[in-house]
Amino acid sequence: MGCLTLYFVHLRLYSYIMITHIRVASQQLEQPRFESPKELVSWMGAIQAQEYEMAKWAIGIRLRSSSLEKVNEALYKGDILRTHVMRPTWHFVAAEDIRWMLMLSSERIKAAVMSYAKGHFGKIEKTLFTRCLDQIGKILEGYKSLTKQEVTAELQKSGILPTIDHVNLFLTWGEVEGIVCSGIDKGKKTTYALLDERVPPTRELCREEALARLASRYFQSHSPAQLQDFVWWSGLTATECRFAINLIKAELMTETFDSRDYFIHQSWNESEPVLRLLPAFDEYLISYKNRTDVLPLEHHPKAFNRFGTFYPVILYNGKIIGNWSRSIKKNTIQIEMDFFEKKPRIPVKLIQQAEAQIDAFYRGLLYRPALQC
Repeated sequence: MGCLTLYFVHLRLYSYIMITHIRVASQQLEQPRFESPKELVSWMGAIQAQEYEMAKWAIGIRLRSSSLEKVNEALYKGDILRTHVMRPTWHFVAAEDIRWMLMLSSERIKAAVMSYAKGHFGKIEKTLFTRCLDQIGKILEGYKSLTKQEVTAELQKSGILPTIDHVNLFLTWGEVEGIVCSGIDKGKKTTYALLDERVPPTRELCREEALARLASRYFQSHSPAQLQDFVWWSGLTATECRFAINLIKAELMTETFDSRDYFIHQSWNESEPVLRLLPAFDEYLISYKNRTDVLPLEHHPKAFNRFGTFYPVILYNGKIIGNWSRSIKKNTIQIEMDFFEKKPRIPVKLIQQAEAQIDAFYRGLLYRPALQC
């Protein structure tokens, strides 16, 4: 291997090390700063919450100390909410952030809802959405938290005869309009409640201020990241994202790694080697358009499929190196790891720490029916 070739190999390796070490720290996966779920979710901007129980672990793994009970308490109190926002898909957001984030993405989500409705049910008049949401507002009034099935039953009593699929559309529309949000869970069932009853009024932001805030939240928690990553995560247009980045340019540095330009927030730190058992749909992987920085292309199908389903993965030293699963047998949490290549030389201490972290989070489940991950 010639000297010039060797130089570029070393440069490429250095680039990957810098990207992954800063990203692990930015994502609060090493030496986390926060104690409460609310602080963490606010720092992240939003955390994807497709799989509800796994998404709770996505919060827990990023806190100094955590438990499932602590995350559930934050959801119960309404400190954090689960709603459709941005791309759109389910996300956890801090309660005080929900209105300005919806303001940025509402029109695009409504267009997606109408497109979906037309493709699956034929054209649905907006007047039907309005009629159903007016009725849903009356059904939920008085600080009620009702499941989707309960909302459907109440709508049917009122003379509106929607299917569950129709109610899904109406409730998503209600979320986007800022009428409904996640309520207090009933056992393992999620519920809906009125946003204005769940979250006190907050100061309204102009669009420019909201764009700047969203960009700042993303890059402080996801650095290093490219423009295309921010576009993917936020669901905004490239033009809007460039404008938002320009609004916070004083907070950002620009570095070129492997001929690609990355933005790094001024709050960055480097991390030490860590082993983390990341949940399905975790921000460390899903929130970037280009995932080859942390996962070789040939292993992509083992971490997510072409339909957009992401699996629980093992993070080691900034790289995704395998899958994991959890089970509870005889009041003991058991972890199984399956590595993409031959098992790397991981210090036993790091494996023990990763298993202890997840054991501490789920310990309250040991005397309850197991949740399947």
